[in-house]
Amino acid sequence: MNSKSTYINDEDRLFDHTVVSLTERARHTLKQPLKGFPHYADTRTGEWTTTEDGFWTGGFWPGVLWLSGYFSGDSSFWQAAEEWAERLEPRVDSDSVFRGFLFYFGCSVGADLAGSKKAETLALDAARSLCATFRSNIGLMPLGTTAEEAHTVGENETNIDSLSASLVLAWAAEKTGDDKFKDVAIRHALTNAHFCVREDGSVCQSASFDSQTGKVIKTYTHKGFSANSTWARAQAWAMMSYAYLSVLYPENREIRDYAEKVCRWWTQNVPDDGVAYWDFDAPQEADTPKDTSATSIACYALLTLATVLDDRQAARVSQRKARNTVKTLCRDYVAVVPRGQAEETTGAISPAVLTRGCFDPMRGVATEHELIWGDYFLLHCLGILTGLLPTNKPG
Repeated sequence: MNSKSTYINDEDRLFDHTVVSLTERARHTLKQPLKGFPHYADTRTGEWTTTEDGFWTGGFWPGVLWLSGYFSGDSSFWQAAEEWAERLEPRVDSDSVFRGFLFYFGCSVGADLAGSKKAETLALDAARSLCATFRSNIGLMPLGTTAEEAHTVGENETNIDSLSASLVLAWAAEKTGDDKFKDVAIRHALTNAHFCVREDGSVCQSASFDSQTGKVIKTYTHKGFSANSTWARAQAWAMMSYAYLSVLYPENREIRDYAEKVCRWWTQNVPDDGVAYWDFDAPQEADTPKDTSATSIACYALLTLATVLDDRQAARVSQRKARNTVKTLCRDYVAVVPRGQAEETTGAISPAVLTRGCFDPMRGVATEHELIWGDYFLLHCLGILTGLLPTNKPG
């Protein structure tokens, strides 16, 4: 692994350099003959495994392009982002709650950063379609028959990843002034909190509920180390979502309390270097995978939460923890693309990848890889820390 500490000592320069190197990675990826949406990549070769329809991760690729265009001033990134966002259009009405990931990060972000009307239309259409699935007697939007988890869970199930639907609905409420979007976004988020956030602030991934009463039947983690474990990415999704909603709805004390609770648990339980193992309950051995993608999501959450905390000392602590962890990620986990790949670029700074993302260790899939959502959240965090993005802007 190429450590940037060998040639950059200043923290701000490290952050600036990493922004450029990750942006160059996006430029490099655009030159590859992609068969679909980038999903995960082998960090030894830089080659992507892709998904044809976007899976749940496809929106992060145009998201990276929207950010890259915003940071670099190169409009070709935005043109490419819009083209990739348009490829998500067949998913607008797909019966999956995880459309929230696709259309918030793939389209809402582009509408806000680039003023893309096409992206805005897609995001609003997806928000309307998602809103129509809301089950008022339960208080949430169900996973859906084509959800990426449908093969492992039943019809009356939810999981914390589904909070992505609240993001695109809350954004739609801001765009349209339609309080129905806001009401559904908040109810969905709070119902999932009641189901999945434990008393100590840790998060279980999933819950089964009675289809008539909404009463919880059981809670469990199906992608983690065990049924009762705390999967790092589940914790991070909760942190990100409740922090985001806290910015939009500062008057909602319950949302804020959940944001503080899940973020506090992370900071109290993450390893000393700030980079989480893939599951907090997995044995911490030499070969236990870390997950830089979950860690990047958590850093975004801590930076976002810091903008709304009433206790300014607590806000500074939250921001400092995020900053220190991002520094660790940039210094120890960002590596230059192998020379044969990097020579294809013309920039003065070589493209680099965020290594050691852990996608699905239970099936042995992409456990030490570059993950497209990890790229997105690290790039977004760096945008905040370098001043390229406002700290109080969700997304």
